[in-house]
Amino acid sequence: MRSIVGRVARLLHNVNWLGETLNTMKRIWTLSVCGIAMLCGTNAPAAAPAPGAKVNLSREAFYRCRSITGQTLYGDSMPIGCQGLDTEVLNERGMLLRVIEGDKTRNEREAREARDSVARKERETRDQRDRVLKETYLTVADIERLRDQRLDLLAGQYRLTEQNIASLRERQSRLEKQIARFRPYSDKPNAPPLPDHLAEEMVNTANSLKVYQETLTKNHVEQQQLTDSFASDIKRFKELKGLR
Repeated sequence: MRSIVGRVARLLHNVNWLGETLNTMKRIWTLSVCGIAMLCGTNAPAAAPAPGAKVNLSREAFYRCRSITGQTLYGDSMPIGCQGLDTEVLNERGMLLRVIEGDKTRNEREAREARDSVARKERETRDQRDRVLKETYLTVADIERLRDQRLDLLAGQYRLTEQNIASLRERQSRLEKQIARFRPYSDKPNAPPLPDHLAEEMVNTANSLKVYQETLTKNHVEQQQLTDSFASDIKRFKELKGLR
């Protein structure tokens, strides 16, 4: 009885070993066939399935890439040499399922998408501007009239700022004459110290002058920008209307 049990156990062991060996040989053969096909640039099918067996064509089975040295690498898991490179993912029959982007391809795609995004926004801005021009104005004279109105407004602000600057300079000159009687600006040994209110008024006047000067410069820039903008609008309006 013990002899029979021992024989059965050895037989089962041999059967399991034989099954594992056949599976290993089958996998090695499949990898070899796929490898040869990949090296040749084709997608040759792997071993034919057994009659009636179902093949999952969507299952990812192999990876293939071309290394930086031009060598074709493949395996049933991502080869180390494929890291950061475009890698094809194949099923058991060697059919392409998807492509894993490499670093270079991803950077190129992102740069291309960024350029396309900028171009799209510029196109949208241009189209919106064209719509506004066509819907707002009927003639070139309409654009010129609005330009002149806005320029007149800026010019009036410019003149008012100049008047404020002139008044501040007169005040500054008057304060300088007053301050000259006090120490440390006076040479007289018995001159009194500078009162705080005069010093504060002088500082405020100087700060106000600085602000108005900056406003004057900004106004001048705005007038030039407005002139250029309307000139561009007039040119584009003529193009849209087919005018010369």
